Amino acid sequence: MSNIIWTLIIGAIAGWMAGKVMKGHGFGIWVDAILGIVGAFIGNFILGMFGIAAFGLIGSLIASFIGAMVLVWVIGLFSGKESNAH
Repeated sequence: MSNIIWTLIIGAIAGWMAGKVMKGHGFGIWVDAILGIVGAFIGNFILGMFGIAAFGLIGSLIASFIGAMVLVWVIGLFSGKESNAH
């Protein structure tokens, strides 16, 4: 149960960070947090495809951040919102 709570917290932080890094500042704090939570799973999947495992708080935050940035970028492509990195 605590793993799920930590995943939600880390995902929300990563989504907020991705929203700040991406041009246009993402989609707002709540949507960015949700994208970060989903991005946590995407980031772990992407890193797993390369044989990289994320462990601990920092590893989870990095994986979540990568996934959130990818997700914000992809959604930006479909929404027509400019979302390139600074």
